[in-house]
Formats: sequence, C-alpha cells, structure tokens
Amino acid sequence: MEAAGITRTLRVSGMECAGCAQAVRAALESVPGVRRADVDHAAGLAVVQGDATDDGLMAAVDAAGYRAEAVGNFDDPRALRSETEARQRRIWQAWRRRALIGLGIWIPLEALHWIAVTRHHHGAAIDAVMLVGSTLAMALVGTGFWSSAWAVLRRGRTNMDVLIAMGATTAWVTSVVTFAAQRMGLWQDHPTWFSEAAALLAIISVGHWMESGAAARAGDAVRELLDLQPERVQREAAGGWMSVDLDQVRPGDRVRVMPGGRVPVDGHVRSGQCDVDASVVTGESMPAPVGPGASVAAGTLCLNGELVVEAAVDGRDTSLVRVALQVQRAQSSRAPIQALADRVAGVFVPLVLAVACVTVVGWGLAGSWSTGLLAATSVLIISCPCALGLATPMAVMVGTGEASRRGVMVKDAAALERAGRIRAVWFDKTGTLTVGRPLVTHVEALGGADPAVALRRAAAVERSSEHPFAAAIVQAAGAGPSPEMQRFISHAGSGVEGLVEGRRVEILRDDQATCVVRVDGEAQLRLTLADQVRPDAVEVIAQLRALGLASGMLSGDRAVEALRVAEAVGLDRDRVHARLSPQAKRDRLIAAGPLAAMVGDGVNDASALASSGLGIAMGSGVAVAGESAAVVLVGGRLRSLIDLVVVGRRTLRCIRQNLFLAFVYNVVAIPAAAFALLGTHGPALAAAAMALSDLSVIGNAARLRWSLARERRRRPAIACTAGTPAA
Repeated sequence: MEAAGITRTLRVSGMECAGCAQAVRAALESVPGVRRADVDHAAGLAVVQGDATDDGLMAAVDAAGYRAEAVGNFDDPRALRSETEARQRRIWQAWRRRALIGLGIWIPLEALHWIAVTRHHHGAAIDAVMLVGSTLAMALVGTGFWSSAWAVLRRGRTNMDVLIAMGATTAWVTSVVTFAAQRMGLWQDHPTWFSEAAALLAIISVGHWMESGAAARAGDAVRELLDLQPERVQREAAGGWMSVDLDQVRPGDRVRVMPGGRVPVDGHVRSGQCDVDASVVTGESMPAPVGPGASVAAGTLCLNGELVVEAAVDGRDTSLVRVALQVQRAQSSRAPIQALADRVAGVFVPLVLAVACVTVVGWGLAGSWSTGLLAATSVLIISCPCALGLATPMAVMVGTGEASRRGVMVKDAAALERAGRIRAVWFDKTGTLTVGRPLVTHVEALGGADPAVALRRAAAVERSSEHPFAAAIVQAAGAGPSPEMQRFISHAGSGVEGLVEGRRVEILRDDQATCVVRVDGEAQLRLTLADQVRPDAVEVIAQLRALGLASGMLSGDRAVEALRVAEAVGLDRDRVHARLSPQAKRDRLIAAGPLAAMVGDGVNDASALASSGLGIAMGSGVAVAGESAAVVLVGGRLRSLIDLVVVGRRTLRCIRQNLFLAFVYNVVAIPAAAFALLGTHGPALAAAAMALSDLSVIGNAARLRWSLARERRRRPAIACTAGTPAA
C-alpha cells in the first residue's frame, strides 16, 4: 500500500454548504504532493494526506475564495470538538437570523400580492411597497449569498451561491426595471417578481437553517464519547485525595472511582470490587465484575462499590479519546460512492449557466424575453447542487456515529461503504473465533520419561515466551518451583528452546499433537492444546449466514485443530484452510477479491488484513488495534461484526437513496423550469423545490439515524431485520 504521507488539518472558514466543501477539496487536491483531501463543511475542517506544506495548502484554499489556518493534528479532540460546535452554532444562528428576517419580509409581501390580485387592484402604492420589501430582503438576507458568490467568481470558480445570487438578482433587477418602465407608461402588461426574489432568499435560508442543525446533530457521537470521561477526578495525594482536572493525570497516578461514577482513565484496579458496565464503550450489554489486577477502560461505568485505579496513560490520551478522534476523522472522510456526485457537481454549475442562457435566448427568439428571464431565473434557482453534496456526508456521519455507539470503530467512510458491500467473511482462528487462551487438554509421555519433570522443564523455557501456548504450558506445570533456564532461543514458526539444568530443552510443533518436548534431542512429551471457542462465535456465524454472507477460516494451525473449531462454530469443512503462512493467507484474500473481508487479531494477521477487501481487527479493551485494519471491533466482541454489516448496508442504502433524491429533483425540475411550466411564480416554486430536495436528503439521513437507534435498542432482532445484501 502506498504511504499516505503526513496528515495535516486545516480549519476552513467561509464554507456555507456542501458545494463549498467540494470546491475546497478540489483546490486542495490540486496542490502537488496531496494524495487525498477530505473536507467537512459542517465542522469547518479539512484533513489532508500528502507531502504538501501548510503554506501551500492555505494558499490553495485562499485562491478558491475561502480562508484557512493550520491546526495541526487532532491532538486535543475535546478542544477541537468545542471549537467545532461553537462554529456550527454560529452558522446555525446566522441562517436562523436570515431565515426569520426573510420570512418576516416575504410572507407580508406575498399576502399583499394576493390581496391585490383578488381585489383586482395593483396600483403604484402596492408596487412601491413590494419594491421596498424586496430590496430589504436583498440587503438583509441576500448579502451572505452575494459575498460568497463574489469570492469564488473573482477567482474564476463557481459554487451554488453563484446560482442563488444570480437567480435572486435577476428577479429583483428585472422587477426594478419593469417598475421604472411602468411609471413611464411602458410595459404595463409585464409582471414584477419582487415577492419571488424575497421568497427565494427566505426559503433557501430556511433550508440552510434546517441543514445546519441536522449536520450538527449528525456529529453528536463524538461529543457523546468525550462526555463519557469526567473532567474532574479524585487523584491520590499525600494525606488523602484531591480533585484535579483530568488533563493533570499522568501514568502511575491513582484515581478513585465512586459508585455510579465513570472510570476517567485507562488503567489497572489496585483495590476495590465492583460490577463495570462497558456498554457505552464496547457495546457489551452485560456488566462484568472487576477487582484488583483487572484492566479497566476510560468511560466505563462503576455500578456498585468503589475502585482505586492506577492510570496507565495520560488523562488526555485515553483509548476513549482515541476512538473519538477516529470517529471525528471518519465523519470528515469521503466515501468512494461520493466520487459520482463530485464529478457531476464539478460540471453542474457551468452547465446550468449554459442552460439558463439558452433558455433566455430561446424564449427571446420566440418573442417573449420576459418569459425567458423568468424561466432562466427558475433554472438557476432549482439547479443548486446542495442536496447532491449532502447526500453522502449526512449518511456517513450517521453511520459512523452509530457504529461507534455499538462498539465498532470505522476508520473512514470508505471502510463503512465496503462493509455494506462485502459478500464473504474469512476468519483467523486463534484470538478471533477462539478466545486466544488455549489449555493443555492431553499429556502423553514418550520413551519412558517422567512427564512431570519434562513438563516442568518445558514450563521453565516457556516462561520467557509470549506465545499463547506458553502460558497454557506454564499453567499445566502448576505453581511449584521451576528450574532455571538459560539461553532462550525462539524459532519463528517452529518453536522455542533453552538450556535447563544443563540440558537442551526444545518445544516444537508436532504433526500428531500440538507440540512435542525434546530433551537433548530425545522426544519425552507430546502435548495437545485446545483453544476455547468464543461464546458468541456460533451465533455470529449463523447470523452471517442469515444475512447472505459466506464464512470461512484461514488458519496457520494444524488441520485437525482448525476443523475442530470450525465444527464447533458451524463453518463448512470445505471453507476451512489450515497450516497457512501469512503470505498464503494474503494470497488467498487477494484472490477472493474486494468483496471479501478478513477478521483477525490485528497483529499476526497484519498482511492479510491489509490485503483483504475489508480488514477487521479484534480490539483489546477499547484500544485502537490493528493499524493495518480499516475497522476495529472495540473490546474484542465478535458479535459487533453483525452490527458492522447491518450499519454498513443501511448506510450504503441511504446514500443511494439520497443520491436518487438529489438527482431526481434536477432531472424533473430543470426541463420544467426551462419550458416555463412553473408559471409566473416559477422562481418561488423553484426555491421551494430546491429547499425540498435538501430537506429530503436530510430527512432520509434522520430516518436512518432513528432506525439504527431503534434496532440498537432491540438488538436481538437486528439479524432478522437486516435485509438482503446490498447490490
């Protein structure tokens, strides 16, 4: 895989909509050295991967008509989130102000217009009131659109505000010219569109008001994660406990967790007993008892009893913060399916301008320039591609946020999209389908050797090994005194050896059992070890089958052990491949294609995870495990795999629905506007249709959020209601 280079974060101001984000992204990706840029207009952030400098990136953003400043990496997600929420609130307040002012002007103008129509009286006084009201709307509401449009036009670019500004300005200027001509006795039969210009600005501002609120709510998952950590903690000090900020906690500090409180930092329990609820962090619904020596994660809830926890990390660098950071990055990333919308949006505005010009000229040649201006104005308004830019980001923000609530950390939007497309899942065995804690199930003495002595010697060697089998052999030898060992040597893939009591002791892989113990070259003991199958593995395999996914196993272990586990969890024997080297696993996954996922421990399976269509790592605690994996099942819960598939499929389906909704309005409405089928109120109807397209996309994303939240609360029913595989 090609290195992504340095990741840089910019705070971008001046973005009003998803079309602006598209313009900023295009500008950033045009900078030499940039490999990828993801822009989130709701958060006002751009995350850039590549070798470009901050100065070069900021210059590109400035050239596109926006302003940028470097903020480094997400080293303080709590502060960054606070700034993001403050920015989102400012945007929401600005659009609310514009919307309320616009509605306050347009509604009385529209009422006055219809009163005049019903009474067949439309004198100079009414026209003057309409002129004043419309001019106020242009000055108080339209300035935001004009400033944005001018900023990009003077740099030779366009955005959706160009269309809105041109549409409103065309309606207003044409009406002013008509008003002046009528005062001179000309154009008495020409209509004015003062109320339509005000309606356009008011309705679009209402749409942006609702859009900005929905975008802020879609990012609630990050704030919810960060809120799980208390900002003040009780830290041990000389003579008792003192209250300090979480940022002041350092590794080795001891903190006290009271009943009903949340663990503030990753660490180990030094004293106390309680039941810990980790559901909000890992998705595990059942509380688990913890006591001295147990590991606990930041954000977990102490239900009863009191704990004293020794911090293992800095208070600002907990696993919970790292997960929140990853969710933030994922929500700002771009899904591959967005490329279609990006390509369309890139040529959409110039194409619409061309259609508007053709409309004016066509109607003018047909003898009705006023109809041409009206129709062209409607085309400009109804064609704004804002909904197209919202279609993917809104669904991605909902999907990644919901995944994090279920204990699934999705590293980017592309991974979430691939999760919705996968057709097959391949599992590693040890640490994935099994718990990774094997036990010695059978001991066979060879050559008349004393099995107890041989086992103690083997345990003396294995005490220096970190392999899971080593712990099982040490446990089988018992707690008695162990002889001294010297010259420990590890042979990758075959075993270990050491010098014990002056004799060479080897523990090697064996074809007939798990391993054989040789002393001075003579086989004295054959050991059979068996890993424990995960309690939820059988259910997960069955649910994957119900979801229409094929499952299989890729293991480096012996065939007999791999088949034993496969039979226990319900895998077909013909989809079990044993005694595979890491390279062999990688080759099989490459051959399986992009629709195959690999689930492994994130360490030994790094190459296989990176080579699969979707790499899924089993996380330890809530640590961000498996740098080569695109998804981490936080807490090592295999059942979270089902959540990943369900959320991925529903998010991908929502994206497709959103893209359809965004396209269908333009496909139907642009011809209707160009042929003047919308009537004299075309601009107002066009503004309403454009706002409705935005609201349709936002509403569909909100429906996804509500649906996924309901399924999470009814977790046992998820597998049965997940639907069929996405096409």
